[in-house]
Amino acid sequence: MTWFAFFLCFFAWFGIAPLMKVVREELELTKEQVGWTIIASVAATVFARLIVGWLCDRIGPRLTYTWLLILGSLPVMGIGFAHNFETFLFARLLIGCIGASFVITQYHTSVMFAPNVVGQANATSAGWGNLGGGVTQLVMPLLFAVFVTAFGFSEAFGWRASMFVAGSVCFVTGIAYYFFTQDAPDGNYKDLRAAGKMPHKKKVTGSYMNALKDYRVWILFLIYGACFGIELTIANVAALYFADYFELSLVAAGMTAAAFGLMNIFARTLGGIFGDNCASLWGMKGRTRWLFIVLFCEGLALMLFSQMNVLFLAIPALILFSLFTQMSEGATYSVVPFINKKALGAVAGVVGAGGNAGAVAAGFLFKGSIDWRTAFLILGAIVTCASFLALFIRFSPEQEAEERLAFEQANNAKVKA
Repeated sequence: MTWFAFFLCFFAWFGIAPLMKVVREELELTKEQVGWTIIASVAATVFARLIVGWLCDRIGPRLTYTWLLILGSLPVMGIGFAHNFETFLFARLLIGCIGASFVITQYHTSVMFAPNVVGQANATSAGWGNLGGGVTQLVMPLLFAVFVTAFGFSEAFGWRASMFVAGSVCFVTGIAYYFFTQDAPDGNYKDLRAAGKMPHKKKVTGSYMNALKDYRVWILFLIYGACFGIELTIANVAALYFADYFELSLVAAGMTAAAFGLMNIFARTLGGIFGDNCASLWGMKGRTRWLFIVLFCEGLALMLFSQMNVLFLAIPALILFSLFTQMSEGATYSVVPFINKKALGAVAGVVGAGGNAGAVAAGFLFKGSIDWRTAFLILGAIVTCASFLALFIRFSPEQEAEERLAFEQANNAKVKA
C-alpha cells in the first residue's frame, strides 16, 4: 500500500510535466514563467515534508498518509480551473505538497522492516513509488490523446480532464490507506500509546529538536538534494528538453523522458541492497562509503548526458545517469534509519526536504538565462563535489557495535525462520 500510494502521488505530482507543451501554448507562457512553475512544483514540498515527518511521529503514518492523499488530491484536480499564469502557478505550488508522501513511505517501511533488510525495503518502496514519475510521462500524453482524439474534446479540455483523473485516483487511494494499513507491526500508535508501549506525543517535539542538532542530518539533507533533487528537476524538464532540443512530438518526448523515471523499477532498490550488503561487510562505514561512490558516479554521468547532441547517444547517457541517481537515493535512505531511531520521522522529513530544496535551487538554472545543456553540466559538477560530503558522516564505536549486533540478530532470525 505504501509504495502504491507514493506511486500515485508521484504520478499526480508530475502529471502536468509531459503536457506542458500544450499548456504553454494555451496559457501563452514565456520560458521564464515555465521556469517559475518548475520551481513552484517542488517549493512547497520542502515545508510539507518537515511537517509530515513530525506528524508521523505524533499520529502515525497511517493517518498522516490518509489525510495527505485526500487533501493533496484537491489541487491536482483543481489545476483544471487554471486560466492564466498566476492561477496555474498557484495550483502547481499546492500540488507540490503531495510530494511529502515520500517521507511517510520511508517512515512506514523503516518501522516495519528489520535492520538487515531495511535499506532494501526503503529503496524498493521509494523506487517503485518514484516509478510513477516515469509512468506519468507515458500515460498522461496517452490519456490526453484519448480525450482529444477518441472523444473529440479540445486540447484545453483534454489536459484538464487528464489531471482530474489523476487527482480522483489519489482521493480514492487515501480512503483505502485508512482501512488497509496499520502504523507498526504490533498495531496503531493510538492503541500502543494507550497501552503504554510508546512515548507520549509531547515527547515527540523534544526528539524532533534533538534530531535537528545532529550535523549528519544536514549532511544527508544536502546529499539528498544532490540526488533526489536532481531527479525532481529532470522529471519536470525532460519532456520539454527532448521536445525543444531534439524536436520530438508530445508523445515521443514523453516516452523518451519516461526512460529516466522507469529505471526506478530496480535502480533505487539496487542502491539499498548494496547499502545493506556493505553494512554486513564493513558496518555503518560501509553504507556511507557506498553512498559516496554512487553519488560521485551520478555527477559524472550527468555531465556526460549534458554533452550529448544526438538522440541515439542522449538516451543511453540518460539511462546511465538515471541508474546512478536512483542508486544514490536508495543508498541515502539505507543510512537514514540509523541516524536517530527516537526521531525517525524528523530525520526522514528533514532529509526528504533536502531533496526538494535541491530541486528548488536547480530550478533557477532553467528560467531561461542559460542554455539547458549548460545547466545540466553545472548540476553535474555540483553533484560530483557534493558526493564527498558522505565521507564526513560518522557513527560512534558504541553505535557501530550496537548496529552490528542488531544486524546479526536479524540475520540469525531470518535463518531460523
